[in-house]
Amino acid sequence: MPARSLRLAVVLALAAGSAGCESFEIAGARHATLTYTDDARAAYNEAMNAFRGKDWEDARSLFGEVKRLFPYTRYARLAELRLADVDFAQEKFSDAISEYREFVQNHKSDPDVEYARYRLTKALFLDIDDTILLPPAEERDQATTAEAYKELRTFLREFPKSRYRADVVYMLDSVTGRLVRHELYVARYYLRDDNFDAALWRIDFALKTYPTSTLVAEALVLKGETLMKMKKLDEARPVFEKVISDYGGPFAGTSKRFLEEINEREPSGRAATPAPPTKP
Repeated sequence: MPARSLRLAVVLALAAGSAGCESFEIAGARHATLTYTDDARAAYNEAMNAFRGKDWEDARSLFGEVKRLFPYTRYARLAELRLADVDFAQEKFSDAISEYREFVQNHKSDPDVEYARYRLTKALFLDIDDTILLPPAEERDQATTAEAYKELRTFLREFPKSRYRADVVYMLDSVTGRLVRHELYVARYYLRDDNFDAALWRIDFALKTYPTSTLVAEALVLKGETLMKMKKLDEARPVFEKVISDYGGPFAGTSKRFLEEINEREPSGRAATPAPPTKP
């Protein structure tokens, strides 16, 4: 049925039910309530047909009608979610984010809050642009990425056994890596300008804020290198030793070479400490 015809049918059905309510006794009130709910269900199902058929404009119009005509039913709340889903499906992520967030705020005890929160995190994640027309990810403003990081962590804390957990963990790992890469990019920028204190601050911020990142070893090597440039060899040594003992891999090899350089630069009156063996 075309959207316009359905909307007319819904209005007529609602009007008939409302008129009937005036003549009903107490027993009839229950019938009127059932009719109202049945009409809401029928209208919602028709809107879902348009949604499944990816007829986005009809779906948007029909869900809007469900919200307007049946505000006191469960179907009105479902229609709110589906309207957000319509925008999500059309990659209108900013609109979808606002709609999912509004649903969560207005219906805190609704059983679909978990779904809305998950879709909110997904929309934020997908709203982080990665195209060849833009600068590299680590060079761009990270406001959306930081917001996604916060929402993803909050979701895992509040829904630890969620059926969406695996996808949320994947998104969190990706977002965390991007945020750490940004901090290291800025630190290297400062390092090139010999602004060692600023570089060290950005590296330490990354290590403290994102301790579970897979880029910790890389960040530690950069920290050790910065300390060497600051001629703080005694502070750089344990940093490289930590990479070798705790992480291994390619950054352990780099750390070993830096330790050898430190040993060569130690004052002649001080015994040099051999570099520890590289962790397999």
